[in-house]
Amino acid sequence: MTTPDQFASVRYLVDDVQAAIDFYTTHLGFTLRTNAAPAFADVTRGPLRLLLSGPASSGARVTPSDLSAGGNRIHLSLEDLDAEIDRLRSAGLTFLSNVVSGPGGRQILLTDPAGNLIELFEPAHQ
Repeated sequence: MTTPDQFASVRYLVDDVQAAIDFYTTHLGFTLRTNAAPAFADVTRGPLRLLLSGPASSGARVTPSDLSAGGNRIHLSLEDLDAEIDRLRSAGLTFLSNVVSGPGGRQILLTDPAGNLIELFEPAHQ
């Protein structure tokens, strides 16, 4: 079991490992940890380690072929959602949804180059 001082890891299956590295490090503030492209890479942001598995990686080979990106997503908290949306739109990214507001805060969805979901979330100020 992961201890509190270790990374929590999530695996995303991607079509192009280098494109995924570029997306996460350029646009979302991740740091490259390991690059074994085209098979695999991992990037980190805080306690999150995102495993980017290309078609040649062992992580992708054991997955049934009928699975695709679904409703699961990484959730990235930030201080100013509007500023982040403006920054990412200026970089040419498009969003999958409009901003949704609720009692806990505001969020918007985008996808990485392989179609995996990312939720950008600004908590409600108490």
